[in-house]
Order: sequence, then C-alpha cells, then structure tokens
Amino acid sequence: MADEAPLVGVLVGSSSDEPLIAPVFETLESYGISYEYNVISAHRKPDKLTEYVKAVKGRGLKVMIAAAGGAAALPGAVAALTTLPVIGVPLPSSEMKGVDSLHAIVQMPPGIPVGCVAIGEWGARNAAHMAAEIIALWDEKVAAAVETYRDRLHSA
Repeated sequence: MADEAPLVGVLVGSSSDEPLIAPVFETLESYGISYEYNVISAHRKPDKLTEYVKAVKGRGLKVMIAAAGGAAALPGAVAALTTLPVIGVPLPSSEMKGVDSLHAIVQMPPGIPVGCVAIGEWGARNAAHMAAEIIALWDEKVAAAVETYRDRLHSA
C-alpha cells in the first residue's frame, strides 16, 4: 500500500487533532486504501492550503477527508477549492464539544457541498467508510472489501 499513489487526502488544521482522527487511518488501511496525511490550517496557512488542494486532483486523489474543530473552516475551504468529494469530520476540540464544528460543516452554501459525519471517533471511522464506498464505485478490490465488511456487520 505504501507504494501505491494515494487515493484519499486526509487533512487536519492542527497536529493536536491527529489522535482524534486516528480511526480514519486504521479504517482506510483495513480496506487497503492508500492515503496521504497533512496538517494545514485554513486560518493560519490559507495560501499553503490553496496550493495543496488545487494540486490533489492532478495527482490522482479521489476523495478528501478534512477534520476540524471549533469554527471548522477546513472542510468548507477544501470544498471551495476542489470538485472532489469532501467529507468533513467535526472534532470535539472546543468548549462546545464539537457541536459548533458540526454546525459549521453542515451549513455550507448551495453548490459547495461537504459530506458531514458524526462528531469525533465515530465520525472519523465513518468518513473512512464513506471514502471506501466512493472508491468502491470503480475499484473492484475495494468494493469486495466493503461488501465483506458489511457482511461481517450483518452476521455479528
């Protein structure tokens, strides 16, 4: 998997967010999906974010996962810069325990959608599952892994 070009870009705005999104990495790896991970703040490094996101499509990425807490501008900023599917993960990093982030991510203006999952760890896992389902639309190996995972859920 390390030799494969990444299909999913995973972004957070702060390195302190990494433990909160670790389930993204674990879940993508369980499907055999290659990914890249970057820390780029939408507020502190807008030029770096723009440069990165504008290049991802040309490098072969197919889905973006952006996790953010507080004002949670990162997922929306990513969606504004690419037509790739963007999945936002609200993080419980503020006094409001992620409810503020959830509201910020789901209230995107028409035409700049961000798929939004649950707050925190469940959301991180579901973001990776959703990315797998998107990739499964054209990748038979990932499609089979998604089917196998779902079969295990139904038989448990």
